[in-house]
Amino acid sequence: MSDEILFQKRGKAGFVILNRPKALNAINHAMVRAMAEQLTRWGEDPEIAHVVVTGAGDKAFCAGGDIRSIYDARMSGQTEGLSAFFRDEYILNAQIKAYPKPYIALINGIVMGGGVGVSVHGSHRIGTEKTLFAMPETGIGFFPDVGGTYFLPRMPRSSGIYCALSSGRLKQGDALATGVLTHAVSEASLEDLERDLETADDIGAVLAPYLVTPEKGPVSENLDAIGEAFSASSVEDILSRLDTSDADFAGKTAAAIRQKSPTSVLIAFEQMKRGGQLSFNECIKLEYRIVSRILQGTEFYEGIRAVLVDKDQAPKWSPSQFSQVDSAELASYFEEPADGDLPLS
Repeated sequence: MSDEILFQKRGKAGFVILNRPKALNAINHAMVRAMAEQLTRWGEDPEIAHVVVTGAGDKAFCAGGDIRSIYDARMSGQTEGLSAFFRDEYILNAQIKAYPKPYIALINGIVMGGGVGVSVHGSHRIGTEKTLFAMPETGIGFFPDVGGTYFLPRMPRSSGIYCALSSGRLKQGDALATGVLTHAVSEASLEDLERDLETADDIGAVLAPYLVTPEKGPVSENLDAIGEAFSASSVEDILSRLDTSDADFAGKTAAAIRQKSPTSVLIAFEQMKRGGQLSFNECIKLEYRIVSRILQGTEFYEGIRAVLVDKDQAPKWSPSQFSQVDSAELASYFEEPADGDLPLS
């Protein structure tokens, strides 16, 4: 294995270091496979009491999955095997959710997309004042995957649906208030906390002296208004409620949603409706259905082109209006893919 992901046994703890700081620790296919194999080994190792996951550098825990490689493969003419990365990534997410030992993510900096998938499903999500959480997928013609189908609908007052549709960002205070984080600490204490976790018998007791109370963020301040708008039964109704709301955040949020891929926003909304009633593994299986269909289309690749390749930030969505998205077409994203459902019980 290359040095893009590091595994260290330190005392009673197994440490995973996502080690691509120049790429904001974006997780690629090789890293996913290596992490899954190592977690399996540590899960069976009696000398490992818990796992600690960190990101190298001070800018990001993990800014997402390495989706540029998927774009490059498709642009070179490849049509088969594009879903393999997501297949293995989603199985890793399920492995983390069901992990038999405490799984501690130390989040310092950006945590988005695939980075959320290797943190938010663990037992302990500990974030510093640099925490910046988002699920920005609807802005690239994609959808909030890596378990977003499960955890986003379960966030309080429809705040997860707000995040899913608008790509809304949460800093430390909002992330803690909505359950994305379980604990808040200061960046200055991370080195000492890591050292204490190496020998910890009681993780809660070790954490206690490090905990801080972060400032309330804008999502927490507007939680009632978010709940009122995003509890609506359709995207059209959500936008109507935002358009007529007096809340400061409403106008900007409505404008943000209207800039996203209409297809992606409608997929995400349906995904949120279904996910609230499903088990975690059922959610992950649903995501594999959606991604298998998305990879056959054009929106995702146009989003990557606009944001990561040409960087003109001007994607040309097709269809360009919510009203133009065909209901039968939308339903096709939730059907079993040709290669079958994800093999999770």
